[in-house]
Amino acid sequence: MPNIPIEVQLSALPNTPGVYQFYDEDGQFLYVGKAKNLKKRVASYFTKNHEYGKTRVMVKKIATIKHIVVASESDALLLENSLIKKHQPRYNVMLRDDKSYPWICIKNERFPRIFPTRKLIKDGSEYYGPYTSMRTVRTLLDLIKSVYPIRTCNYDLSQEKITSGKYKRCLEFHLGNCNAPCEGLQAVEDYHRQVEDIRGIIKGNFKSSLHYFKHQMKAFASQMEFEKAQRIKEKIDVLENYQVKSTIVNPKISDVDIFSIFSDETHAYVNFLQVSHGSIIRSHTMEIKKKLDESNEELLRLAITEIRQRFSSQSKELYLPFSIDLDENVTITLPKLGDKKKLLELSLQNAKMFRQERFKQIKIVDPDRHTKRIMAQMRADLRLSEEPRHIECFDNSNIQGTHPVAACVVFKDAKPSKKEYRHFNIKTVEGPDDFASMEEVVFRRYKRLLHEAESLPQLIIIDGGKGQLSAAIKSLELLGLRGKIAIIGIAKRLEEIYFPDDPIPLYLDKKSETLKIIQQLRNEAHRFGISFHRNKRSKAAINSELENIEGIGEKTAMQLLKNFKSVKRIREASIESLAKSIGMAKAKKVYKSFH
Repeated sequence: MPNIPIEVQLSALPNTPGVYQFYDEDGQFLYVGKAKNLKKRVASYFTKNHEYGKTRVMVKKIATIKHIVVASESDALLLENSLIKKHQPRYNVMLRDDKSYPWICIKNERFPRIFPTRKLIKDGSEYYGPYTSMRTVRTLLDLIKSVYPIRTCNYDLSQEKITSGKYKRCLEFHLGNCNAPCEGLQAVEDYHRQVEDIRGIIKGNFKSSLHYFKHQMKAFASQMEFEKAQRIKEKIDVLENYQVKSTIVNPKISDVDIFSIFSDETHAYVNFLQVSHGSIIRSHTMEIKKKLDESNEELLRLAITEIRQRFSSQSKELYLPFSIDLDENVTITLPKLGDKKKLLELSLQNAKMFRQERFKQIKIVDPDRHTKRIMAQMRADLRLSEEPRHIECFDNSNIQGTHPVAACVVFKDAKPSKKEYRHFNIKTVEGPDDFASMEEVVFRRYKRLLHEAESLPQLIIIDGGKGQLSAAIKSLELLGLRGKIAIIGIAKRLEEIYFPDDPIPLYLDKKSETLKIIQQLRNEAHRFGISFHRNKRSKAAINSELENIEGIGEKTAMQLLKNFKSVKRIREASIESLAKSIGMAKAKKVYKSFH
């Protein structure tokens, strides 16, 4: 990728949470930081006067800005921590390589304990997190303990020791916080069902717990045990009012490479996330220019080989959006749900963000390439025989049939060409007939262009559905232009695109650039037409007010408006001033009508 000015890189950053990375011109990693809003935070480095000398020196060295988009500020904090430990950038404070963030542990025991910890011990226990604060962990554990009676003792609750009666129930049982599995008062199966529900709560899935408690509450209510039903209802209320935030880090996912791809007509964007020991340690997006009509499968295969070689990745498992054949001896997983699916979605989000930022940069640095890309996209989306470099859009404006007008706006290379906009007064149509009005203005517009030997558009857009489109096509037929100019209609309700002789409309992706250009044309035509219509009605109203004065006709009214500019000034003028414009006799009549 060519060297891009810092200003352009800043303008392309998204307003989302994430982690930013600074590199110098030699590609050396200078600094990594987190941000709630990437664009604002990174821009602040280049707009503030930094008191700290090292910061000023670092900012002068920055040549490239990279970033990773995440779901929240908390996720950004965790990812920042992982990247600092992995890469140790020159200007970052070095972090101690300890487990500084808290986790929730479900102990690998017959009756599992659930508690917070900062140490991960590989004994088969389950760890969830990390969390950005112990307060979050304790809040979650307090919720769990308020809903489920889980043991807190450290006893070895083997079947032999319970059967031998070694343990006695403690105060927690009498307080209702434990069901005393130590005395065999709770079955292993029942306890593990609770633990399974708790796993769901920690991950943010309350469905199983709510289903179980609602069933229990109805059972107690049907048996007239309303106090027990009320206690269950309180637990349901606690669960429904609590929202848990899951993080992007999962300790069970280790030594995995994640790849996703997003492509358009000319380029493909492949994002690579590398996960090690439960944390994201690297993100990279590759831009690939298409030469032929390569499939996503071909492009992804090429990108995976290139990226894994570039970063010397030895991971034996890949998460991919679809299956492909690789020569490497690796396991391919196609995530469908859960944490693995979230990581794949995060990778795709980064690929899309990279594409958007490249578009913004190209628009500034290389506008010709930006235009060519949009033209190629529109040609493919609308099934055109040539690129729509010159587009014209028509819209009718009338209110209850009064003062019907129409507007034609012109776009050249996907940009407004305002000097070529045209207004039309409807001449041959009586009343509010949109179809006939459209037929008239399209005929007049292209008859004139043909007569003056002006260039014709490659695409005509009609603001309306099948009726307006059919009316416009009639005019093209009369002029011998049917089939020589592509024409479509766009209906406002669902943004359907209609083609001649095709009853089934085309629905473009709501985020597609083709639809955005068409909407921009339609909105511009509507704005231009409405402004002309308002001016016309306003002038008509003014003329009507003056012409209602006995002895004052249209010619006199126009003379007054020409000299005084507005009815207000005419109303405030003296008889002498009026007389200079229209003579004393008429001046007296006008003055008398206003006073």
